[in-house]
Amino acid sequence: METDRSPAIEAQRPDQYKAGGETAEASPCAQFGWAINVVFRTFRQWASASLADLPGGPRGYLVLSAISQDLPRSQLALAQQLAVDKTAMTYLLDALEGAGLVERRPDPADRRQRQIVITSQGHCALEEFGERLAGAEQRLLSALTPEEARDFRQTLDRVARSAQEATGPHTIEQVADADEAPCP
Repeated sequence: METDRSPAIEAQRPDQYKAGGETAEASPCAQFGWAINVVFRTFRQWASASLADLPGGPRGYLVLSAISQDLPRSQLALAQQLAVDKTAMTYLLDALEGAGLVERRPDPADRRQRQIVITSQGHCALEEFGERLAGAEQRLLSALTPEEARDFRQTLDRVARSAQEATGPHTIEQVADADEAPCP
């Protein structure tokens, strides 16, 4: 089949890129920012849906996950670790405690502070919601082979750690709203 374009010109078209040896159409914005925003918004939507009946949703899951490591931590230390505003953390812990998933206990080293501890009910909830979240993750990565999904997770983890080291932690409130325009 003949075309009026040379292979050299065709190869330089900005609306196409090479992916895994095949030529594919680029995203509408042909930008990394567009792709990562779509992935973020989709995962946030599916993760939120899978954690909807957990007090605090995704934030509640992060808290349960962090305190399940059996490290005694204060409410303030937990807020700092998870980059959640300390006032928002108070309300979140109130909701989790009301559901019987965490307890605030006096710190034996400093009675003025409270340690946040996960309950046995909290451990069960963490396992259940972890399975739901894994389902959302598998759904998101369903276009990849298991090996590609593993490599993607590892690469994304490296990029995230590097970005966090370069910029420092951000609070949830500082993260861009998912409803913003899809292109930078």
